[in-house]
Amino acid sequence: MALAAAVGISSSVSGQGKPTAPVNSPTAGDYATADIRIITPGVVFSSGLDVVSAEFTKQTGKSVGMVTVGMGTIVEEIGKKTPPPDIIFLPFQLMNTLALDGGVMPGTMLPFGRHPMGLAVRAGAPKPDISTVEKFAVAIKGAKAVMRSNPASRTMVATLIDDVLKRPEFAGVNAPASTNGEGGQALARGEGDMAIQTISQILPYKEIELVGPLPKELGAWIDTLVAVSARATHPDDAKALIRHLLRPESNKVWKPRGLLRLE
Repeated sequence: MALAAAVGISSSVSGQGKPTAPVNSPTAGDYATADIRIITPGVVFSSGLDVVSAEFTKQTGKSVGMVTVGMGTIVEEIGKKTPPPDIIFLPFQLMNTLALDGGVMPGTMLPFGRHPMGLAVRAGAPKPDISTVEKFAVAIKGAKAVMRSNPASRTMVATLIDDVLKRPEFAGVNAPASTNGEGGQALARGEGDMAIQTISQILPYKEIELVGPLPKELGAWIDTLVAVSARATHPDDAKALIRHLLRPESNKVWKPRGLLRLE
């Protein structure tokens, strides 16, 4: 079911036009001058990629620069960005497509992690029971406004949340799209009383609290892969960083931020 969810959502993303809403795009390090360059979706970045990469830099002296790109344009950016990326993170379907097109160095594509969606409320607010689809539906139907990422941004997070909310069980839910950043950021600013967002993009904000992951029957998660780009200028350093990212010791960073490593 995990792969089916990832394939279905990323197929719908890759088949649409360019984004018509802003995409939140944090960065870390100096991408242009770094020894190792990374292009990643925001869900990977927010799971602690900068933290684990900084550990690698401390140990090896190799600098790491990373940029985040929305799903609507990330494959295009991987193919044209100058200087080119050394490491790329993508959901299953997009990575497989890129590999078939020759964009991935053979033998370097590896499972990375699962990024579950969660429900957030304002800090100190009561936390409803969302352990089943039925209870989750009752909870969000009772909200004045459930903030979410704008589907027009064409990020995978926004598309996945939009697909969940289109299910008949959630008819009538008031779920306005954030006009500035992700749904969790909107809730942290005081907009609405709940938000659906990846757990890794809920936990950084002290103004909001995680209720829990969405019921597993909804398949509301994104599974990602990591690989060395076929355009990499530092492939050996990239492979070394990937080994560092995937080592069991790095789970001390990933897990508290909501990332579930895929073995």
